[in-house]
Amino acid sequence: MKKLRFAMLALAAVAVSACAGPQATTRNAVSAAPLEPSALTQPAASVAKKSGDNLYIPDLNVTGITVNVPKTLTVSEKNSYYPNGDIVWRGDLFGDRHAQVEAILKDSAEQAAAKLNGSRDVHMHIQLTRFHGLTEKARYSTGGVHNINFYVTLRDPVTGATVRPVEHVVTNLDALRGTEAIQADKLGNTQKFRITTFLTGVIAAELAEPEGYKDENRGFFVALNRN
Repeated sequence: MKKLRFAMLALAAVAVSACAGPQATTRNAVSAAPLEPSALTQPAASVAKKSGDNLYIPDLNVTGITVNVPKTLTVSEKNSYYPNGDIVWRGDLFGDRHAQVEAILKDSAEQAAAKLNGSRDVHMHIQLTRFHGLTEKARYSTGGVHNINFYVTLRDPVTGATVRPVEHVVTNLDALRGTEAIQADKLGNTQKFRITTFLTGVIAAELAEPEGYKDENRGFFVALNRN
């Protein structure tokens, strides 16, 4: 019995590693309103759920992009399977993690916006709520998912009026691990490149699809992350 119990505990420890298990309330939670409201974020009463055509604005042309990564989001540099923080990022050299993930979101948003050439001008505002890459320890052992969540709001670039209410976008990208991750880095397919490419597709779908982006990832780590 003792051996069986030990094995079960070991399995549970692996299962909740790699930035994928349940964490503090800021992780993967849709809060009532964006953090640090700005002129481009919506009040709590305006937070909308996906409702098909109610959120679909056809013929878009994004003329401006604002990305906000609130300083209230905590950063973890702990090299553990399960770091407790809103931002966990190792895809750049050690530095200002808020600025680094902001740059990734901005780059992705610009690439997504470039795919649109409609006649309805809008300003897109993105506000990060969570950015979890993998720690070194997780990336080279158990693996996991890159979980990146953010708000998207569209406004009229001239009047500032809301064109589409704030929407919380939840994303999960399966991460590479072990030898696969090492080989990918050698080919330039780094965490940063994979996440930027992934988020470009996410934001493009959020703007161009009638029901926005839908997270279809149903993997093991994602399931744990939602518990």
